[in-house]
Amino acid sequence: MHEIICPHCKKAFKVDEAGYADILKQVRDGKFEQELHDRLALAEQDKLNAVELARSQLASESQRSAAGKDAEIQSLKAKLDAGETARKLAVAEALSAVEKQRDALANELEQAKRDKQAATELADAKLVNGLQTAAAAKDAEIQGLKARLDAIAVAQKLAITEAVSQVERERDELKSGLSRAELEKQLAEKSLKDKYETQIKDRDEAIERLRDMKVRLSTKMVGETLEQHCETEFNRIRATAFPRAYFEKDNDARSGSKGDYIFRDTDEAGTEIVSIMFEMKNESDRTATKNKNEDFLKELDKDRAEKGCEYAVLVSLLEPDSELYNTGIVDVFHRFPKMYVVRPQFFLPMITLLRNAAMNSLKYKSELALVKAQSIDITNFEADLDTFKNAFAKNYDLASRRFQTAIDEIDKSIDHLQKTKEALLGTDRNLRLANDKAQEVTIKKLTRGNPTMAGKFADLKDEAP
Repeated sequence: MHEIICPHCKKAFKVDEAGYADILKQVRDGKFEQELHDRLALAEQDKLNAVELARSQLASESQRSAAGKDAEIQSLKAKLDAGETARKLAVAEALSAVEKQRDALANELEQAKRDKQAATELADAKLVNGLQTAAAAKDAEIQGLKARLDAIAVAQKLAITEAVSQVERERDELKSGLSRAELEKQLAEKSLKDKYETQIKDRDEAIERLRDMKVRLSTKMVGETLEQHCETEFNRIRATAFPRAYFEKDNDARSGSKGDYIFRDTDEAGTEIVSIMFEMKNESDRTATKNKNEDFLKELDKDRAEKGCEYAVLVSLLEPDSELYNTGIVDVFHRFPKMYVVRPQFFLPMITLLRNAAMNSLKYKSELALVKAQSIDITNFEADLDTFKNAFAKNYDLASRRFQTAIDEIDKSIDHLQKTKEALLGTDRNLRLANDKAQEVTIKKLTRGNPTMAGKFADLKDEAP
């Protein structure tokens, strides 16, 4: 397939090999016509050049003939005296030859003009015929191209229609898919809702059963049930989370009271990290009086102190409707130090939090001990530094006084040298003045007012050779 741009509408379209060959043939025919037209133009130019050459030759020959005639006229004039008849005959013959040559050249020129006109008419006829043929071929080609463009337009319309139909089908399928998805979503939501409602219903029924069971249990049995729950929960993670921990019931009642459980954890060196005294109180404990959590805090703090535990935690189901205790871990440090009240679900998180805090505290304690040791070193260093500073200050003060004494002596020496300098400068001035005065001394000045010395100098002057 070849792509061709229409010269009229400037649109690109593709044609097959046969159509391209036809168009190429037409282009070649047009090129042939162009070459023919060019060659006719060259032939016309050649004819014009031939006519111009003939004219030049005719003019040259006319000039040569005129020159010959002039020579002959001169000869005839020379021979005029020989005989008028012979002269006239020669003149007539010469004129006849010239006229013949002129007529022949005129005939040739006319024939050339007729040949040129015929050739021009023939070339024009061929050119018109060729142009008409080319125009007819181009019209046919244009009609064919228009037909192909129409076919292409129809094909494009069909393709667009099919594409629109495909898009509409995909749109309808998407709508249908969205509807199915929405329906599936609604069904899933309904299924989840039913599932959760069923679970909630089962949970409510389990809670009711537990409540009924707790009502039927005795106070001791209910308390032991909470303790067993906490112990079971701890033993479930003991091996992984607290491999070196101690978690046992408090059986030491020598002081008159005891807690429920004691938790202790140590590091690899056997150093205790954290210790916790636990007390478990169920909501059915002492059902007759319905005590509150606060009623057990004082005794729990006492047990913590007697058993040497760092923290005390009350795991309680008392006051089930209290928003304070139902929100999470409650710190009661305002009543007793390092004491917390939690629900059973926060039993293990409470141990983890206190242990992690103790681990951080242990690290901080180690760092604090290191800092204290460094502080002692810094204190010793500062003491040594103070001793050095005092000794240095003493030596500096002594050196400063001696330096000041030396400065004073230097100043005195400078004053003495300055005075010596001034004395020397004064001597220099006096010597310069003396030299100036010595330079001004002359014999005339010395003998002025002294006739004896003037005579002596005159005699010496006369005795000089």
